[in-house]
Amino acid sequence: MGMTMTQKILAAHAGLNEVKAGQLIEAELDLVLGNDVTAPVAIGEMKKMNTEGVFDKDKIAIVLDHFTPNKDIKSAELCKCAKDFAYANDITNFFETGEVGIEHALLPEKGLVVAGDVVIGADSHTCTYGALGAFSTGVGSTDMAAGMATGKAWFKVPSAIRFILKGKPGEWVSGKDVILHIIGMIGVDGALYKSMEFTGDGVAHLSMDDRFAITNMAIEAGGKNGIFPVDDKAIAYMKEHSIKEYHIYEADEDAQYDETYTIDLSQLKPTVAFPHLPENTRTIDEVGDIKIDQVVIGSCTNGRIEDLRIAAKIMEGKQVAKGVRVIVIPATQKIYLQAIEEGLVTTFIKAGAAVSTPTCGPCLGGHMGILAKGERAVATTNRNFVGRMGDPESEVYLASPAVAAASAITGKISCPCEV
Repeated sequence: MGMTMTQKILAAHAGLNEVKAGQLIEAELDLVLGNDVTAPVAIGEMKKMNTEGVFDKDKIAIVLDHFTPNKDIKSAELCKCAKDFAYANDITNFFETGEVGIEHALLPEKGLVVAGDVVIGADSHTCTYGALGAFSTGVGSTDMAAGMATGKAWFKVPSAIRFILKGKPGEWVSGKDVILHIIGMIGVDGALYKSMEFTGDGVAHLSMDDRFAITNMAIEAGGKNGIFPVDDKAIAYMKEHSIKEYHIYEADEDAQYDETYTIDLSQLKPTVAFPHLPENTRTIDEVGDIKIDQVVIGSCTNGRIEDLRIAAKIMEGKQVAKGVRVIVIPATQKIYLQAIEEGLVTTFIKAGAAVSTPTCGPCLGGHMGILAKGERAVATTNRNFVGRMGDPESEVYLASPAVAAASAITGKISCPCEV
């Protein structure tokens, strides 16, 4: 019986000729990731193991991005814990304020993940790296601790769902709209512990930034991981950013899938997820009159340069609506600098937006944009659970950078075509 992309990668890292869905395996890891929230917990667990250091100082990444720049004493203590550990173990890939980025944008940019890798991270959106043809998935801090100590992790081999993408997206339709459409279609548990494998001729019409956004939110459908085939765009991205050797795995023609969905990208519209689940989606023409108090453009889902360019294009020469706070957060320092050099930051500031150093900040209700009771935000983030961005009685609407920027100008959820 044939294997999917994910199953082939896991088989190779387990030293097996083949694996089957449901099989338990132990796989070698190419990278172990933690952040300022999860790494300190893992460090505490490692101390209980009485281990002698880490398995490979070059294959661990610690990124201080969630509550940084430190918002309070507790966040400062967490960062100090992670920093002390990184220095004590000579961790090569340790990033803090000044060189930090939102982890799931930073690691591909730094070339730390390539096709064929197996990556675990103590953050649920570690599934982002499937855009490069890697198997990557989120784990708990205890699993992160074991990974840092041994370089291995246990997995139950996932079954898969295939999404055949065809056609070319229309104007203002991005990867964020594609994944919101899919989650709206199958639900937040529609891919529970399954590999979401994207294929079809429509993939060629998706940029790498689109693909990162799609795989980033695989977890919002319950997926174990999301993964794209490795094509010329992916190879060009890896050659630009990395010197690591990559390995291309392709699904067998007789690979088994639990379900197969065909999606015509040309028929999709800008899509918004209403509170309080990512599956609660409506197309932009179904939204109605929803006034807002805040817009956040950024996050590990949509803080890349293409996202900022789209937002700036819409906001150029216009003013943010009175009474609306707009916060733009480039995902990495490199993206921030590029946005400055291209004049995007000037556009945002002239329009009346605030621009922040890279941070997860408002996405998880950390800082840099907390909502009060009754307030509404349009965000390019990935979750809109109750209280996600602040008060339990606030509301978060998930959307693309284009919809977010248009909404910032009108003061209500709007189609970019209206601005």
